[in-house]
Amino acid sequence: MSVTLSRRTLFGSAAGLLLTRKSLSAQADAQKSAVSLVKGEDRRANILASLQAIDDQLAPQLKRRKSVVIKPNLVSTNRQLAATHADALRGILDYLDTRWRGPVYIAESSAGDTLAGYDNFKYAPLVNEYSRMQVSLVDLNEEALYETIHILNGDLHPQPVRLAARLLDPDAFVISAGVMKTHNVVVATMSIKNMALGAPLHNRKGEARWNDKRVYHGGVRQTHYGIVRTAERMKANWGVAVIDGYEGMEGNGPASGTAVASRVAIASPDFVAADRIGVECMGINAEWPAYLIWSGQMGIGRYDLSQIAIRGEKIEDVRKPYQMHNDIERELQWMGTLEELPPKLG
Repeated sequence: MSVTLSRRTLFGSAAGLLLTRKSLSAQADAQKSAVSLVKGEDRRANILASLQAIDDQLAPQLKRRKSVVIKPNLVSTNRQLAATHADALRGILDYLDTRWRGPVYIAESSAGDTLAGYDNFKYAPLVNEYSRMQVSLVDLNEEALYETIHILNGDLHPQPVRLAARLLDPDAFVISAGVMKTHNVVVATMSIKNMALGAPLHNRKGEARWNDKRVYHGGVRQTHYGIVRTAERMKANWGVAVIDGYEGMEGNGPASGTAVASRVAIASPDFVAADRIGVECMGINAEWPAYLIWSGQMGIGRYDLSQIAIRGEKIEDVRKPYQMHNDIERELQWMGTLEELPPKLG
């Protein structure tokens, strides 16, 4: 017996199969870490667009929190290329402006004078510009509230370090406002490095000098491990990673490199996934930053590209290979068997 199918039946079956495939694809993407990748000629607009693209991921989490903490990167307090730009913060605040009515703290613990950095990079006007929100600037070193964890020092001994308590507040929605840069110890710095090395404190003004950031620089392997250990403690209240790649830094980052006009912004609730996309956009070998690989292995986030769903631009359309730091060969000594004392970089 032969069966004759009408054109309508054939097209209907094909359409149904196509819808099924789309549905399965959508379900697969829903199980991946969403990362937005935006390219444009306006830093502030790029940051806003990157957050709007993943609003479905962020809005439900915002509703559960009592405060927002924005952690900029002030590795330098006088060189703008090395630090979070005020317009990047404006892009974040633009996103929050219609969605948030609680306090917003811009909080950093720079290795230098945090308040001088706020002054030099013109953060103060943000308080009045966004008066509908309760925006304030906080120097975490002067606030001097902390919790303690232990990491490995240069002698491979556990040593306590003090982490800023505000960045560990379970009621806070913490936003990392990092910059796309090469690094003098861990190859590249974006979101997780911004959080993990921004959290350790140093002495208040007038106190005897101490600086817990220095403990992290006991050796290349110890630095990577210390970052992962710190990220593991901090991740519980991380809200969203925002990476400003409008003007990145190549060469001798994170403070002394040169500008790259990448013109991108990246955002994700998964800080590891955000950094992986940043690494790809910088043309860096993804097997080089140990702290990101280990963060993926330890479940802090997803580093495997197959587990990341990109919203927006294609990586290959925005990729610009960055020149590595002059010490890159020494930085990569974390790989393989430990055969000599690790160099103390950074």
